[in-house]
Amino acid sequence: MEPIILASSSPRRQEILKLLNIPFRVVLPTFKEEYPLDMQIESIPEFLATRKVDSVARSAPQGTEYPWILGADTIIVHENKILGKPKDQQEAANYIESLQGKTHKVITGLALFNSELHYVSNRTAITEVTFNEMTSEEIDWYIETGEWHGVAGGYRIQGIASCFIKKIEGTNSAVMGLPIFELYDMLREQNYSILE
Repeated sequence: MEPIILASSSPRRQEILKLLNIPFRVVLPTFKEEYPLDMQIESIPEFLATRKVDSVARSAPQGTEYPWILGADTIIVHENKILGKPKDQQEAANYIESLQGKTHKVITGLALFNSELHYVSNRTAITEVTFNEMTSEEIDWYIETGEWHGVAGGYRIQGIASCFIKKIEGTNSAVMGLPIFELYDMLREQNYSILE
């Protein structure tokens, strides 16, 4: 298997590639994560994933080309608002308070560049996550764990927050930031076999 360039520093995405025994190397994209203000929310992650791939492709040393580049982007959408990474404890508490007892969407977009075909394929996975109702004591306890640091929406599905997640319609891997079914489908479409 040829190694894939992963245009992401996410430890979760790296874990998933390791799980699938896909060789990879991380090359971080360098671009400002912006998107057109009139873009539909559900299109944003795929747009940003494609921008990441493009940024990494352009950063390849002169005269070389990365054979495969994988980009991914995940957003949390609640009541038509994007919840980013909380900037502090108070914002994290506000996020969890707003999510408790309700259902929100986790949207992950993927982009896979195949240099042989000079082709980028895309997929989007949408998962609905429902939090149980939480007491203020539970919210305070969760925030004190510090798990909210550096993650969109202020929670990790594979962490302590799972104590409060009542229902998931979709897949855990999509919420973790790299939907396995969609990734496998893209690789198979591009004749990249992981069955070795």
